[in-house]
Amino acid sequence: MDLKLLYQAIIKYLLGLIIVGVLIFLPAGTINYWNGFLLILLLFIPIFIVGFFLMIKNPELLKKRLNYRETETEQKKVILYSSLMFLSGFIIAGLNYRYNWIKLPYTIIIASSILFLIGYFLYIEVLRENTYLSRIITVEENQKIIDTGLYSIIRHPMYASSILLFLTIPLILGSIISFIIFLSYPLIIAKRIKNEEEILEKNLVGYSEYKKKVKYKIIPFIW
Repeated sequence: MDLKLLYQAIIKYLLGLIIVGVLIFLPAGTINYWNGFLLILLLFIPIFIVGFFLMIKNPELLKKRLNYRETETEQKKVILYSSLMFLSGFIIAGLNYRYNWIKLPYTIIIASSILFLIGYFLYIEVLRENTYLSRIITVEENQKIIDTGLYSIIRHPMYASSILLFLTIPLILGSIISFIIFLSYPLIIAKRIKNEEEILEKNLVGYSEYKKKVKYKIIPFIW
């Protein structure tokens, strides 16, 4: 086992847990924010399980997912916009709970939690199908087109799963205002996809043909 990779994974996991915890509970002004605990369980238990199996079965893919630093200017903008969305969305959700602005029915929170888990299942399936999945846009030596499974239906199943995940997060936190903020995410992803496909068409052999074969980016028959 790669101990360096293990330590790196543990540190990033704990750091992520701390950051999300602060963003959730500090604006709420209390640790009795049950929606926050629900989200942390839904988010970090699957992350731990997936990370554990990647460490055992595919450490190279785990390394790609952990080690990322964008070099593309357009992608740096995407990361900035996403960060601002998350920061403002989490803060508003906490304030919504603290000041009791708008309450969502439990049915919406439960349904959103189920959709979140479905999104995570799709994310896991994409990881299983595509071992080239770096968190930055890059083309590796001898990289091949993946056109089976979910990739035979849409070109970007990873982004499809992330949209489902991120749009359910504010609803799990019980904030319709944060949900409105998170509606910017599909627009951010559209910007990322545009730049990514330009790079892939230029550098990945066969990608132009793949685009003709699989016409939809995110949602079959729609987008």
